[in-house]
Amino acid sequence: MTIHSEIAAVTDRIIERSKAKRAAYLDLIRRERESGADRPKLGCANLAHAYAGTDEQRDLMTPANRMNIGIVTSYNDMLSAHATYYRYPEQMKIWALEAGATAQVAGGVPAMCDGVTQGYAGMELSLFSRDTIALSTGIALSHRVFEGVALLGICDKIVPGLLIGALRFGHLPMVMIPGGPMRSGLANKEKAAVRERYAEGKATREELLESEIAAYHSKGTCTFYGTANSNQMMMEAMGLHIPGAAFANPQTKLRQELTRAAVHRLSDIGWAGNDYRPIGHVVDEKAIVNAAIALLATGGSTNHLIHVPAFARAAGIVIDWDDFDRLSRAVPLLTRVYPNGSADVNGFEDAGGPSFVIRELLKGGLMHGDTLTIAKEGMAAYGRKPGVEGDALVWHDHPEKSGDETIVRTVDTPFSPEGGFRILKGNLGRACIKVSAVEPDRWTIEAPARVFSDQSEVQAAFKAGELDRDVVVVVRFQGPKANGMPELHKLTPPLGVLQNRGFRVALVTDGRMSGASGKVPCAIHLSPEALGGGPIGKLRDGDMVRLDAEAGTLEAMVDADEWNAREQATMPARVEGTGRELFAMMRHHADEAELGASAMLAEAGL
Repeated sequence: MTIHSEIAAVTDRIIERSKAKRAAYLDLIRRERESGADRPKLGCANLAHAYAGTDEQRDLMTPANRMNIGIVTSYNDMLSAHATYYRYPEQMKIWALEAGATAQVAGGVPAMCDGVTQGYAGMELSLFSRDTIALSTGIALSHRVFEGVALLGICDKIVPGLLIGALRFGHLPMVMIPGGPMRSGLANKEKAAVRERYAEGKATREELLESEIAAYHSKGTCTFYGTANSNQMMMEAMGLHIPGAAFANPQTKLRQELTRAAVHRLSDIGWAGNDYRPIGHVVDEKAIVNAAIALLATGGSTNHLIHVPAFARAAGIVIDWDDFDRLSRAVPLLTRVYPNGSADVNGFEDAGGPSFVIRELLKGGLMHGDTLTIAKEGMAAYGRKPGVEGDALVWHDHPEKSGDETIVRTVDTPFSPEGGFRILKGNLGRACIKVSAVEPDRWTIEAPARVFSDQSEVQAAFKAGELDRDVVVVVRFQGPKANGMPELHKLTPPLGVLQNRGFRVALVTDGRMSGASGKVPCAIHLSPEALGGGPIGKLRDGDMVRLDAEAGTLEAMVDADEWNAREQATMPARVEGTGRELFAMMRHHADEAELGASAMLAEAGL
């Protein structure tokens, strides 16, 4: 199938823009392979230190005798998605031996949960945890005693952080290993309804807590299609999973066999074999475009408008929001998964899941099918569904039709001819908007601004009845330099209530909105941010603001002379605590959201 002309044009644009940086990156990983430290070149004392902690495998780890797999894990037992990884390393060591290899835990990375820190001070560490994870991955792999790497991570910043760190060791073959979503609990729409009732004072705290625990009830990722599950969709589209691994539930035979297959496959693509597939070659320009397409075709998380540019940079690839905007207009929306529909990811998987979507995109010439993947069969393998027959892991072709057309559709009958993302431009800067969950009659909002510097101020104004009108809620000083760019998910219930009351409502912010953001139009990631002179700092209460997702504009409707003469607002004094002071250097050096909002990448010159 010939690739869609606009997708080909965007890909060529990215290749041309990235030419110098990509060439330098490929030269780096070539030099690392040819002349960098590896086990046969390490001194005997160095090797003895590396082997001392693994008595049971020491005799099998003679240099150049067997492949040694490094495991980088995000395990902790406080967060449901990462608690699934508890027994993985000991199982993977056994499966490595089955494949004639050995395995060691190379290191751990932090994994924090935005669901726990949402609306509190800890969220100011959230985005920068991605850079910390990347650095931790680099430290884990710096020992240079591994010929392949298994990356155990699943949630919001963890997968992008693992990828950024891993790609700087791009000469090594690597496999991403997810843990899967928890089984369905309380339906997401019921949970959202209780949140809105609580915001209006119509539900008690006890009722709210009971609802939340019924929704988030066991090990595995949350079941809505937010950033964590969007991660998994993209890893399938980039060919970094064993095909179909994204949404198999934890503690099932299928999940176990998929992980076992990942270890076995990693041993096949090691650098001493005939099928060497280093991650730096798997993640190329076409793979990055495939990730963006999969995100757009499924109405995925807006957080990835920050994360994809960041991990692309780590591989010498430059993608920007204009690329996403152009791709979104060429790629149809094929899924309705909460918050863009009523089904959760388990329902999505049952109806066909990521493999059905990838099959359809490939069939329609809407995804690159000629990319290198960890699967021997290439991208076509990611369009087939895995299952277990007896003790064997097998893959089957999908039926021609969706298992549930209210959840997932073919390219011939999409929910929308376009994906779920638009870029907004105007005298307020550049911003993103996710429109896949927003009704078309809400795509254009023109209303007076009410300006805040913290989401707690918005909640207080809502409770006081001050927002019961058509309003554009502006929350500034929420960018990476100001406070680490926290998500403002706590604003979703009150804004949703205002919209339910019949008001025309929108949010404009230089902060982030959750991957679970839904029906209210939100212009987010506004750049440049308020701290440092972004135009959002000139807005005043009562200014008319027009957000037009159809035209792709975001404007303060203020006389140009008056606008140019206005002074910037002053950021309120910072309040430290909860470790936020330790991240001052990251805030100070962070670049803008469209580049990935990273201090580490900016300072590295990537």
